[in-house]
Amino acid sequence: MVGFLLTVFFVYCFMTLLENTKEIVEDFVSLFYPQLCLICNENLLKEEECICLACLHQTPKTDCFLQKENMVSKRFWGRVKLENAAALFQFNKEGNAQKLIHPLKYEGGKKIGIFLGKQLAFSIRDSKFFEGIDLIMPVPLHPKKEKIRGYNQSKYIVKGVNEVLQLEENFKSLIRIENTDSQVRKKRFSRWENMMNSFALKESQKLKNKHILLVDDVITTGSTLEACAQKLLEVEDVKVSIVTIAVA
Repeated sequence: MVGFLLTVFFVYCFMTLLENTKEIVEDFVSLFYPQLCLICNENLLKEEECICLACLHQTPKTDCFLQKENMVSKRFWGRVKLENAAALFQFNKEGNAQKLIHPLKYEGGKKIGIFLGKQLAFSIRDSKFFEGIDLIMPVPLHPKKEKIRGYNQSKYIVKGVNEVLQLEENFKSLIRIENTDSQVRKKRFSRWENMMNSFALKESQKLKNKHILLVDDVITTGSTLEACAQKLLEVEDVKVSIVTIAVA
């Protein structure tokens, strides 16, 4: 018995030493390679991730999670049947949300995706309109585009959401079969035309009778999300809700 207790004691001491050593190394590295806020470019405190608390507080949020009929859900009226739809931040040109979305999509922002996913999860968790979600999935990228970029940013947002909510994940059932042109400079009808028939389902039986939470980074006209939702709604007894980090 004494031997067992000594072993537990030494293991505890060793783990504590490792943890303290890790903190010392991180503090030393931060002297030469400080972590900077993506918005104000100031040094982050040890407990901050990606964005300082001041900039996070100053990034304008929507009221979408407080109202069922909101600026996001209204964009889909008459287009596709959704249970709920919401976005966390307001996306304005040169605004804080844009400064987060750009590195998320184009600068290898996996860590940013997970951080923003966690912020999104807090609003989902506290909203009475997003109860009863069975499964969460990202808007897929075409394999060629994902290979060029190196990752799907929406997948990392999902990973961040699930660090908080612990929902069933599905990254395989909704796939992109058309490598469409960039949507950035297209008008609403052109975006819709560009997206229809761009998605397909695989192993759709896994989605039956599920309330699916579909996740993307930013919503403008909503054509991509509309096309994804329309495809998912082909499955028997499926319900779809949508969340994004920002809305333009």
